[in-house]
Amino acid sequence: MQLNGAMRPSENKMKELLKKYGFYRREMLANQFLTFLMNWDNETEARETTIESREPLDAFFAEKDYSFRTSPETAELIDGLALKIDEIEDPVLKYEISQQKKGIDRMRKVPQELYVELSIHETKSQAAWGKAKRADDYSVFEPYLEKMIELKKRLLGYYETDELKGYDVFLDMFAEGMRASEYDVFFGRLEKELVPFIKEVVSAGRKDDFSFADKVFPAEKQKLFADYITDVMCFDRKRGLMKESEHPFTSGFGRNDVRVTNHYYPEAFASSIFSAIHELGHGTYEQQSGENLVGTLCEGCASLALHESQSRFFENHIGRSSEFWQAHFPKLKEIFPDELEGVDAETMYRFVNKAECSFVRTEADELTYPLHIMLRYNIEKELFEGNLKVSELPERWNELFREYFGLEVKRDSDGVLQDIHWACGNFGYFPTYALGSAYAAQIFDAMNKDFDVLGSLAGGTTESVNKWLERKLHRFGSTKAPKELFGNAVGGDFDAGHYINYLKDKYGKLYGIKG
Repeated sequence: MQLNGAMRPSENKMKELLKKYGFYRREMLANQFLTFLMNWDNETEARETTIESREPLDAFFAEKDYSFRTSPETAELIDGLALKIDEIEDPVLKYEISQQKKGIDRMRKVPQELYVELSIHETKSQAAWGKAKRADDYSVFEPYLEKMIELKKRLLGYYETDELKGYDVFLDMFAEGMRASEYDVFFGRLEKELVPFIKEVVSAGRKDDFSFADKVFPAEKQKLFADYITDVMCFDRKRGLMKESEHPFTSGFGRNDVRVTNHYYPEAFASSIFSAIHELGHGTYEQQSGENLVGTLCEGCASLALHESQSRFFENHIGRSSEFWQAHFPKLKEIFPDELEGVDAETMYRFVNKAECSFVRTEADELTYPLHIMLRYNIEKELFEGNLKVSELPERWNELFREYFGLEVKRDSDGVLQDIHWACGNFGYFPTYALGSAYAAQIFDAMNKDFDVLGSLAGGTTESVNKWLERKLHRFGSTKAPKELFGNAVGGDFDAGHYINYLKDKYGKLYGIKG
C-alpha cells in the first residue's frame, strides 16, 4: 500500500536503475556511432596509409568500449535490471535489457587484450584482403587470415557454453537460434532437391542473343540508373545516401542515417543494377525500423538472416521479375540507347535470369547462388573443426568449386579472395545468405495472400511492397527473437519448400523443364 503518494523502496530502486540505464544506453549509442563512422570511412574514403595510421585509435576505442561494458558499475546496473525484469512494463525495454545482459555476460568472459587485438586486426586484415585481391595473390592475405582464425578460435574458448559449442557460436551470432544441425538439414534438402534440377537447367541451354551484354557500359551512366532505382524503391534520400566501395555494403546509424554503396564494372553492367537493388533492400529495412525505436538499442534488424531476406527479396523476387523490367527497361534504354539497340524488356528479363555456373558469388544467378553458399559453409565448418589449414584453403576451395560447378578456378580473385567477410572475421555470416533467400520466398508467398505483389510494380515503385514489409516486419526492429519475428510476418514456421518450389517453377518455365 502506498501512503500520501509516496513510492515504495522497490519503486525508487527501479527508477534509479532506469535513470542509470538511460546514461548507459546513451554511451552505447555514442560508441556505436563512432565505430560506424570509422568503418564507413575506411571502406569508402580513407587511403591505405590512413588506415594503417589509425591503429592506435582502433586500440583506444576498443579498450574504451570493453572497459565500459565490463566495468563493475555496468555489471551492477545490468544485473540489477535483469533481476527486476518482470517489473518492467515496456516490452521493448524489457527485451533490450535481456539482450544487453546476454551480450555483456559474453563479453565479460573475454580478456581485454584479446578483444582489443581482434579489433585492431580486423582493420589490418581488411586492408590486406583489398591489397591481395587487387594483386590477385592469396599469399598476401594468408598470414592475416591465419591470425584471424587463431584469434577467433581463442574467442570461442570464452564464448562456448553447455548449449553452444564450436562453430555454432558464430552461427548463433548472425542468426540467433540457428545451429549447424539445422543448416545441415537445410543445405541437405537443397542439395537433394535443387542440385539435380540445376544441372538439368544449366545443360539445357537457350538460344537467346545476349551479345549486348558484352558491350562496354560506362560507369557514369550506370550510376544514373542506380540513382533512378533509388527512387523506384522509395529510398528516402533525406535519411540516406549511396556511394562507391570495392565491395558493395549497407551501413548506417539507425533509420535516419542509412548508407549504401555500390561498385560499377563497365564490362558487367548488370552487376551494379542488382547490387543497388540488393543494398537498397537492406537500406529499406533500416529506414522502416519503427520511429518509436529511435534512441533505443533495438533499432534495426534482429539478425543477418532476416536482413538478407530483405535484400534477396528485392533483388530476386522484385528485381528479376518480368513485371519489374516491363516497368523500368524503358529508363535503362533511355540511358544506354546505343548499347541496348534492338533489345526489349522480355530479352532483358531472360538475360537477368539466365542460369549458368559462374565463379563469383555476387554475380551468380539466383538458381546457382545456393551452391556458392554451401561451398563457403562447408569450408568454414572444416576450418573450425580443425579439418582444414589456412594454407590449404585455396586448394580446397578450388576442389569444391570443381565438384559443385564443374569449373576450374584460375585466379584467386575469382576464388578464395572474392569476399571480404573472412577478412572481417565474420565466420557464420555466409549461411545467412541462403537462409535469407529461403525466407524471402516464404515472405513473397505470404505477401501475395494480401495483394498481387508483381502486379503492383506497374505503378512504377515498390511502395505497396514497402508498406507491407513495414507493417509485418520492419517496424519491429530487433524487439523480438528473429525466429519469432519471421514467424509472425509469414504466419507460420520456416519451410524451405517455398524456396525450392519458387526456383523450380520459375526456372522450369524459363527453360521449358517440367518439375
